[in-house]
Amino acid sequence: MKKVRMPKIKVLAIVGPNASGKSALAVRLARRFGGKIISADSRQVYRRLDIGSGKITKREMQGIPHHLLDVADPRRPYSAGQYQRDASQVLRYIVTKNKLPIICGGTGFYIDALLGVISLPEVPPNLKLRKALVKKSTPKLYTILKKLDPQRAKTIDRHNPVRLIRAIEVAKALGRVPRPSRTSHYDVLKIGIKLSDTELKKRIHRRLLARMHKGMVAEAKHLHAKGLSWKRMEGLGLEYRYLAYYLQRKMTKKEMLEKLEREIWHYSKRQMRWFKRDKEIIWISPKNIPAAISRTQHWLRPKS
Repeated sequence: MKKVRMPKIKVLAIVGPNASGKSALAVRLARRFGGKIISADSRQVYRRLDIGSGKITKREMQGIPHHLLDVADPRRPYSAGQYQRDASQVLRYIVTKNKLPIICGGTGFYIDALLGVISLPEVPPNLKLRKALVKKSTPKLYTILKKLDPQRAKTIDRHNPVRLIRAIEVAKALGRVPRPSRTSHYDVLKIGIKLSDTELKKRIHRRLLARMHKGMVAEAKHLHAKGLSWKRMEGLGLEYRYLAYYLQRKMTKKEMLEKLEREIWHYSKRQMRWFKRDKEIIWISPKNIPAAISRTQHWLRPKS
């Protein structure tokens, strides 16, 4: 008897670097094609990390449900494994409602974990190793990982000690972070937003100034007053790391803004390096929204 193949679940993914306009495109496509959005951002999963992480506002959502925002306590790390479990559950829920799941974000590792492109290792915490590694500087941690697993070192946030320690832990246990698997339950259309370096730098600059105006410093002060330690804030990376430095008077406001803008730019380049590995991504200009609509429409059309 011939085995009947179950149709794959259709999933739309909108990817790209920080400040590229992913959220606005995802909302527009969700409104057009009846979608619900699953955020894939390693900082926006945390509650109260709103302005600094650039979290989409209720007004910007335009009534479109967004999932995997505000699901974790910022005082405790939230792993890619937790994200995979939570997001998979949400994705299945969206499908049961006959809606289109739309993954939107810049954390490529989260997206690949959710879609089954990579297999997350079942490696338990090595407390002895962690105790030794936590004493080392971030550059030293990166050097250790680079020797153990050069491929993972190319795509990781080299300034994030929590991720570096976990990657070293996995690499020591398995030899390397698992590479892509061959099977997937999903039929995925991946649309990426790509800008010139000049335009992206302008957007990063404008976005950073806008967040400062909205009260990014006050938000960080409030987070600390509510129990988020400076060390943990630094471990959250990017905006929160430099806000913590500034509020501890380790640097001036001018230094904080200059270094933060530079780090956001470097992070955006790392995001693009991760996404460029994936040859299935269709890259468009942020001005070419009709191309994204047309591609999605064609992909959703039933095969004859």
